[in-house]
Amino acid sequence: MDRVRTDVSGWVTRLTEDDIRRYKRTGAWRDVTLADCAVRQGERAPDRTAVLEGERSASFGAILAEARQLAAAFDAMGLRPGEVISYQLPNWIETMVLNVAACLAGLVVNPIVPIYREAEVRYILADCRSRVFFIPERFRNFDYPAMAGRLRAGLPSLREIVVVRGQAEGCRRYDDLLASGLGLPVIEGRADPDAVKLVLYTSGTTGNPKGVLHSHNTIMAEMDAVIGFWGIHERDVVLMPSPVTHITGYLYALEVAFAAGVKVVFMERWNVTEAVELIARHGVSFSVGATPFLKELVNEVETRKLALPSLRRFMSGGAPVPPELIYRANQAMPDCTAFRVYGSTEAPTVTLGIRSRDEADMGANTDGRIVNHEVRLCDPATGAPLAADAEGEICTRGPEMMLGYTDPQQTRESWDADGYFHTGDLGYYVNGDYLCVSGRKKDLIIRGGENLSPKEIEDVLHRHPDIQEVAIVSMPHERLGEGVCACVIVREGRKVDVTTLASWLELAGLARQKFPERVELMDDLPRTASGKVQKNVLRDTVAAKIAAERKDHR
Repeated sequence: MDRVRTDVSGWVTRLTEDDIRRYKRTGAWRDVTLADCAVRQGERAPDRTAVLEGERSASFGAILAEARQLAAAFDAMGLRPGEVISYQLPNWIETMVLNVAACLAGLVVNPIVPIYREAEVRYILADCRSRVFFIPERFRNFDYPAMAGRLRAGLPSLREIVVVRGQAEGCRRYDDLLASGLGLPVIEGRADPDAVKLVLYTSGTTGNPKGVLHSHNTIMAEMDAVIGFWGIHERDVVLMPSPVTHITGYLYALEVAFAAGVKVVFMERWNVTEAVELIARHGVSFSVGATPFLKELVNEVETRKLALPSLRRFMSGGAPVPPELIYRANQAMPDCTAFRVYGSTEAPTVTLGIRSRDEADMGANTDGRIVNHEVRLCDPATGAPLAADAEGEICTRGPEMMLGYTDPQQTRESWDADGYFHTGDLGYYVNGDYLCVSGRKKDLIIRGGENLSPKEIEDVLHRHPDIQEVAIVSMPHERLGEGVCACVIVREGRKVDVTTLASWLELAGLARQKFPERVELMDDLPRTASGKVQKNVLRDTVAAKIAAERKDHR
């Protein structure tokens, strides 16, 4: 790899001195960290509310004070810049404290979505060499300390398991860790803005999750772009129903609160009735969420004939967003501009939708205006650049792009010689600077905004004694956009069903979101001349069956 630099964390990144000079010269990278923003907000307006979570709340000053105390505790533990802390927590106030404390101490944060179980968590903690793992005592009836205890022996880098809002044998209490920092010197200024600050894992088509590396400057470049484009200001109130351990929740709750000085309203889990009440009670002005959130919100507003005058923007992405849903949203909520956006963990927002209702058609029929990115459409087979009016693979570069993956081989495979990241998604330009995403090269399943790897599920199911061969494909899902379908060839005299497969996957420690919701028993699978399974044919076949079944039920 020609463009490499070893980070203080030990990871090899694509960051070069040329990148640093170029982006700093243009002002795209300002060398401002989250810690800088937290100190500014905490000292300028210490009593102003930063976050609301149910009946709990915390001010900017309170979060800064607790984060400073926790950063001192990290230092006393012997943690040094570049080392990783992981947290698998719901949308709790403590996640804000952890994020700021890590930045103060120059540590790398590794958020893990709460739905992940042993298989995924084991891989992630080992891959990022996590030193401290923060977990709830219990969430959604799952015993996290028990899982962490089973994993601990196989994770030599892990020093501490910390239980937040509870306690468990063999684990440290969050309150005790926090208390250990009381009275110690304040730890600040340890974060190099060019260093890795975030490693977030996203499912790919190659089995194990991919570790995405972002620096302080790449994340702040994203913040600067969205704050400027959408006109976010400190009078805004954000509703965050997405997990803060996902790129959406992480950026538009944990980061934007301090970067823009806004108030964030957490939802521990999505419930449309509760969401409507929170919007009305707290004067929520904007939100970001996957397609199911917007769809259910629109249904609720239409059914109850609600106004929600405070809500002025709703950005939707992470899964296909039908144009008719955007039109319905704008009609049902006349004070709100709803629109589509496009991005990923690697490139958080390639497009930022639209600014106003004057562009409403573009907000419904495209994924919005390209902002802060240079986009090139390339031939999916050869990688060669295409003419401006052609459909091709979306390739992009810019100041908010990740620095690479934790696996250098995955990094090498994802960039071309001109420094463009190949997303694997297909799209085309509309009116020059708008982008419309039309599909994707690979077979990733996007279920309610979460990326699921078919290969990961297949690898587990292929170990089932009753299964001869299996192909996992996406299928239409009315609420979540896409669901998981298993196309199975069983061994002679055997049979499987949805329950059988769920039990097997649960035994392997996979998250429930990866369990197939439909099983198609087949005598053979469609293949190319070389023997490769034609998943596009399977998807079309399953989709046609589902459409026919829905028609028969009407």
